Amino acid sequence: MGKASAKRSQESVKPVPPPLLPADSEESQLTLRLKEYLKPEDIAQVWEAYRYSAAAHEGQIRRSGEPYITHPVSVACILAELHLDTPTLLAALLHDVVEDTGITKQEISDKFGKQVAELVDGLSKLDKIEFQNAMQAQAENFRKMLLAMSQDVRVILVKLADRLHNMQTLDVMVPEKRKRIARETLDIYAPIANRLGLNNIFQELEDLSFKYLYPMRYGVLSKAVMAARGNRKEVVGKILDAIRQRLKELKIEADVTGREKHLYSIYKKMTGKTITFSQIYDIYGFRVIVRDLPTCYLALGALHGLYKPIPGKFKDYIAIPKANGYQSLHTTLFGPFGTPIEVQVRSQEMHNIAEAGVAAHWLYKTTDAHLTALQQQTHQWLQRLLDIQSESADSLEFLEHFKVDLFPDEVYVFTPKGKIMALPKGATAVDFAYAVHTDIGNSCVAVKINQELAPLRTELHNGDNVEIITATQAKPNPAWLNYVITGKARAHIRHFLKSMQSTESAHLGERMLNQALRALHVDPAEIDELRWQKLLRDYGAKSREEVLTDIGLGKRLNVMVAHQLMAKTDEQRAEESLLESPAERQARQLNKVLDTITIRGSEGMAVQFAQCCRPIPGDPILGFINKDKGLVIHTHDCPAIRKFKLDPEKWLDVEWESDSKRLFKVNLRVTVANQRGMLAKIAAGIADAGSNIDHVSMEEPDGSAYTNMHFTVQVENRIHLADLMRRLRKIPDMIRINRVKGSGAEQRVQ
Repeated sequence: MGKASAKRSQESVKPVPPPLLPADSEESQLTLRLKEYLKPEDIAQVWEAYRYSAAAHEGQIRRSGEPYITHPVSVACILAELHLDTPTLLAALLHDVVEDTGITKQEISDKFGKQVAELVDGLSKLDKIEFQNAMQAQAENFRKMLLAMSQDVRVILVKLADRLHNMQTLDVMVPEKRKRIARETLDIYAPIANRLGLNNIFQELEDLSFKYLYPMRYGVLSKAVMAARGNRKEVVGKILDAIRQRLKELKIEADVTGREKHLYSIYKKMTGKTITFSQIYDIYGFRVIVRDLPTCYLALGALHGLYKPIPGKFKDYIAIPKANGYQSLHTTLFGPFGTPIEVQVRSQEMHNIAEAGVAAHWLYKTTDAHLTALQQQTHQWLQRLLDIQSESADSLEFLEHFKVDLFPDEVYVFTPKGKIMALPKGATAVDFAYAVHTDIGNSCVAVKINQELAPLRTELHNGDNVEIITATQAKPNPAWLNYVITGKARAHIRHFLKSMQSTESAHLGERMLNQALRALHVDPAEIDELRWQKLLRDYGAKSREEVLTDIGLGKRLNVMVAHQLMAKTDEQRAEESLLESPAERQARQLNKVLDTITIRGSEGMAVQFAQCCRPIPGDPILGFINKDKGLVIHTHDCPAIRKFKLDPEKWLDVEWESDSKRLFKVNLRVTVANQRGMLAKIAAGIADAGSNIDHVSMEEPDGSAYTNMHFTVQVENRIHLADLMRRLRKIPDMIRINRVKGSGAEQRVQ
């Protein structure tokens, strides 16, 4: 596809009439669909956009050899099937004009109006921004697309139609590119279509992705379904006749149809349950569409009277609709010959929304109350995307959060006031807390599920009544990231932790910078604002806090920053160095060494305690500045220190504050006689010493008289540890107890 060699102004695009094409051409198909629902003046406007786009793309050819204009026309055809409004159709015809030609957004606005220009701009790809890699570029493209659709959902409808036509014509691409596009479609676009209730587009995107990702499997499964279609035709016909006859006897007006599961859903069922195609009996399902909601339940009763329902296989999505607005009754019955059959029962209005989702607003021009609620739900989901992107550090993180927010399976739980909330399957109490409100999530400390206290990591199930307990001083725990699954919860937790880390790192950086300044015989209070402003300009930093945070995180050396803050006294320092005696120079260097940072043990994420040696108050310690981790504290004899062949400037002298109240983890190895009840005796001894057990494990028994147990316990300091070990040694059948430092080959005992 070539780019326009020069910028084309609005006047330079010459209107050209649509060519006379065969009846099966894209233009002819579009004409037929437009006549179904648009006024003549609207149709004229669509063709004006067609001419404009055809002239702009003149000379551009698709990989298939067709004129490029066939692509935007096909996209418009897909949207016309959904009866989308005129501005959306214009945007579909013009969606690649800004990207692939010299025409600007302003020219589109002048010609077709601001609304159309905004839709086109929301669809334009980011081809002018340089990214580190293709993954980052794609993630940023998704971010822009989703932010645009949060303002106007029609952006994503055009984008989905664009992707569907690209998938329909993917044969011309090389295999590697086919697979990349198919994987992206399966991971992102198909779930979006499902989330918006666009069932037909969703199923076609999944099947096309399956075809190009696994062509061999697709081919084999297609043939199997074709063969089964012939074999089961008689059975399906009998079931259809039986259902229609039963409903007619009960004077229930209904449209009864048989439907075949789409290929990818069959494939997922085979791989998910590890079964063969011959073991899947429900590749055919049946749909019963009735007049109104009460008749749905009457029809369901009639079906249960005709065939016995399978226990546990009934779902009422009318009482509790899916998040995408889908409503229907699902039941699985024992059909003839013992074959299980799936049946969906819904009203005509429910069927409209099930097939078109949010697009039903345009397709059916209805003011149905449920459709209005669906639009509100969709708007709320899009607003959540805005919240997630504002908390995400970069595009890749946003894409990660967005992907986990597209889970198709959901659980429905109740708030204490009886409001129903939909959450992804596997969601925990913390996910629920953040779904209610960010402040509730940030301050939650406990949860009551069905009036009983439960851990925050508890997975929620359908029908649970969930009440979150909060505390004013509470804050998010980093461990929550191990089990929350919603994008909103992940984004807010990460944002809070990053903000906290930044604040703590800035405080640590300030202490480290002050240490370096004192080593240079400078009172930190003497550094005036002019010096700081000069430093910020030199570094390109926005604020003093940014520089201090970088020091605390190890991204900048405190000594270097201190020297640069004193840059304007370089000449004076040069003169002083000439007059400085060797003894004075040595004393100045010693001052740097002797100045230490006090470790309280409660600094938070800016100060971390090395897992390899687990220092506790009373241990001689050293601090190492680690990029992105801040200050990491090791014991002075930690084996890991010998591995670091790094700049000695990154090592700092640190010391413990005398009255630290924090508990620290220590590893213990205990050798005991292989007697019953030893674990209980040791646990009681640890509790009596005022300590907690964080983790315990035992070596596999080998038939000997002794066994080793490994404990991670919490103590205040070395004195507390010594008291604990002294108590444990008094236990009968205790053979040996040692503190363990290091791990693996570096493990050693004391």
